[in-house]
Amino acid sequence: MVLWVILLCTLVSSLLGGLYVLGVFRRRRPNEPPLDKGTIPWLGYLLEFRKDSSEFLKRMQKKHGDIFTVLIGGYYFTFVMDPFCFGTIVKESRSKLDFRTSATQLVVQVFGYKPIKATHSIVHASSTKHLMGDGLTALTQATMESFRKLMLFNLSSGEEKRAWQEENLFHYCYNIVFRAGYLALYGTEPPRGAGSKEKAEEQDRLHSSQLFQEFRKYDRLFPRLAFAVLPPKDKREAERLKRHFWNMLSVKKAWQKDNISGWISEQDQLLAENGVPEYMRNRFMFMLLWASQGNTGPTAFWLLLYLLKHPEALKAVRDEVGKVLRESGQEVKAGSPPVTITRDMLNQTPLLDSALEETLRLVAAPMLVRAILEDTSLRTSSGTEFTLRKGDRVALFPHISVQMNPEIHEEPHKFKYDRFVNPDGTKKDFYRNGKKLKFVSMPWGAGVSTCPGRFFASAEMKLFVFLMLSHFDLELVNEEEEIPAIDISRWGFGTMQPVRDVRFRYR
Repeated sequence: MVLWVILLCTLVSSLLGGLYVLGVFRRRRPNEPPLDKGTIPWLGYLLEFRKDSSEFLKRMQKKHGDIFTVLIGGYYFTFVMDPFCFGTIVKESRSKLDFRTSATQLVVQVFGYKPIKATHSIVHASSTKHLMGDGLTALTQATMESFRKLMLFNLSSGEEKRAWQEENLFHYCYNIVFRAGYLALYGTEPPRGAGSKEKAEEQDRLHSSQLFQEFRKYDRLFPRLAFAVLPPKDKREAERLKRHFWNMLSVKKAWQKDNISGWISEQDQLLAENGVPEYMRNRFMFMLLWASQGNTGPTAFWLLLYLLKHPEALKAVRDEVGKVLRESGQEVKAGSPPVTITRDMLNQTPLLDSALEETLRLVAAPMLVRAILEDTSLRTSSGTEFTLRKGDRVALFPHISVQMNPEIHEEPHKFKYDRFVNPDGTKKDFYRNGKKLKFVSMPWGAGVSTCPGRFFASAEMKLFVFLMLSHFDLELVNEEEEIPAIDISRWGFGTMQPVRDVRFRYR
């Protein structure tokens, strides 16, 4: 009899525990945001969210207002769509709202790297030193050399060679920008023997091209890998690609290169000093490659495409580029060596800056997530106060709430190259309901989780577009071609990618 009672109690406890995990007993408490668990236990709205995050969040916002809590794959997410609340969330102390919990789970899932306690401070300190200020000046010069090696090494001075070349625009931009950034950061092949410089440069072109091909295979799997929904065949391919990059980017091979950037070498040294084993540092190298190059090429594609589709924007930015070149004493002409673009020159392009920011507003769609470590109060712009529950997650999706918000950006679906700049070249302010906004576009995240490489990424993309506009004639093969739709499977992971490529030609 006693045994049956014990078994019955165990069964009931297991059942109740299972129901608790499935979210059956979750109820909205006083002052908490509206709660919507969906109809499927534990999964909640995972399938709908995974299918099209943007449309799902728009529907939930229309149903519940600017703040609501939904169940997604066993986790409760409170989405905050009120832009005036963003400052409170991104500035809140880590003891209450911690971004590292979700970030750690993601990097383990997609890169196989398990961060140590010091990882964040190492990345932040090294990025501040090498991707900003004087460090950025040196890295911009290295990136310029990489672009010259990839784009300008075979420019002909003969008119007979000025034939149009036709390619896919997305592939071309992603390919060139990725490889230039990779060579600038991870180093170049050391020259060996007579005629070795040319051979080493050819080897850099070949090696970086092969690396990009494998990277694109991984990049296509990335969204489903992050959600852990890869079918078995694709999962095996993802594991193969991980091992490939751990090998190709291994610290052993990195230290055999010339011109390895301080950003790469210093972080590896600091991780080694903190006791991180070599195999884990190889994985860290892979993580850095995706973090630094996974979004710049796609963004450069959208920027060039929008300029090509808007002739007045293309002319204005091209005129600005020409003016900066002339003021630097340089000129693009047949028989002359390629120009050299410096960081100082890139700082004199307010229209290009605005066009880039406008592009990011349209196509950058990160999701910013914080783990709620203790009950936290949040006051909305209307004065309503909500309590964020310990154990849940709070999330921002700026693409909907600020970047495409017609109350902030007039005609938000249109590309306006000068949206972010005043006629005198200064940055424009934006308002909602008469109140000035701090966050009007958030492609780089915000607060302690702001992308530490944003200045280098911007310089890399601007440098590419600067060179394309100054050295080449460009046009779409079909000038009437519509701008392609975005791939909705990539919501939340940075810059969106197109569902199809676009043919263009250049000479």
